[in-house]
Amino acid sequence: MSQALLDVAASGGLFVGRIWNPEVEGPSIVTLREGMLLDITSREAPTLSALLERQDAAAFVRAASGKTVGSLADIAANSTGAPDQTRPYLLAPVDLQAVKACGVTFAQSMIERVIEEKAAGNPERAASIRERVSTLIGGSLANLKAGSPAAAKVKQALIDEGMWSQYLEVGIGPDAEVFTKSPVLSSVGWGADVGLHPISTWNNPEPEIVLAVNSRGEIKGAALGNDVNLRDVEGRSALLLGKAKDNNASCSIGPFIRLFDAGYSLDDVRKAELDLKVTGQDGFVLHGKSSMSKISRDPTDLVKQTVGAHHQYPDGFMLFLGTLFAPTQDRDAPNQGFTHKIGDVVEISSAGLGALVNTVRLSTECPPWTFGISALMSNLAKRGLL
Repeated sequence: MSQALLDVAASGGLFVGRIWNPEVEGPSIVTLREGMLLDITSREAPTLSALLERQDAAAFVRAASGKTVGSLADIAANSTGAPDQTRPYLLAPVDLQAVKACGVTFAQSMIERVIEEKAAGNPERAASIRERVSTLIGGSLANLKAGSPAAAKVKQALIDEGMWSQYLEVGIGPDAEVFTKSPVLSSVGWGADVGLHPISTWNNPEPEIVLAVNSRGEIKGAALGNDVNLRDVEGRSALLLGKAKDNNASCSIGPFIRLFDAGYSLDDVRKAELDLKVTGQDGFVLHGKSSMSKISRDPTDLVKQTVGAHHQYPDGFMLFLGTLFAPTQDRDAPNQGFTHKIGDVVEISSAGLGALVNTVRLSTECPPWTFGISALMSNLAKRGLL
């Protein structure tokens, strides 16, 4: 997997990330220069959160000096499975930021959430419900904007047919769904295993773009993310969202944050195309796409619904923007749809951001999360960075 990090469109991009640095027994902030990773951790920016708070974040990274810790290829090669702890390996490019996620931001994926709920987590019922809903609303979801009069008509049509769902409220109503995806410092990065709670038998990856936002609500850059989803758990009850979304290693972000500059901006995010490939040990291959141009809410609206006078994030936050992808391709039997199998390799890619690659395991079999906020503060203090 060590070759699947950055693409031709990423050439010249300004990237920041994190590695585990055995020399300091903790994480280091790195930037990529000519295929090498440079440690730019400093008292001016001891964490990625602090770096993104700088008004001149892009210029600061571009001018930063530091120590070369190794080539991207070599460090990536040590980042899969069980890394050699005596050598550097990639971490998720997020530290003190809260990790938030927006759900049902694409009208088409909203329909899949309605189906999950009506099927009560049973994939056998999903096919018939999907056919009924598709017949009812046809192509009226194309370019539908949440909160618009057209969206209100689609919502009412579904309600009239007995298809009311809380997902309609957040999918095409005025208020977005914003939830906490995972605790601070719990996200995993490129090459790591991603985890499924062992109670789930119907689940899938969710390929998304993740915005890096500072405490002032300024969008400083973007990365790729996998918002691992347990369809059966959330389908049984929306009150199980926390169990469906937040488990050991269930949040993947990477490979790096691409900072916005003249070469890549929020407009590139708005028109981004995401590709998904799942390769199973059983020979099964699933391809999927998510087009940001079809999102029902603009990224700036999602940020404003997350941060403001109603809620502050003093260390900033990472914001998953949601996905258009909803897997309906049968894997094992007709009308059973897709679900993960242990050992699946998930690759999420988008031009300019590279590729995020992870292998699926049970959360109980992924490396336990042990390095938390207190460990980070202790480590930074010992290094004289606080």
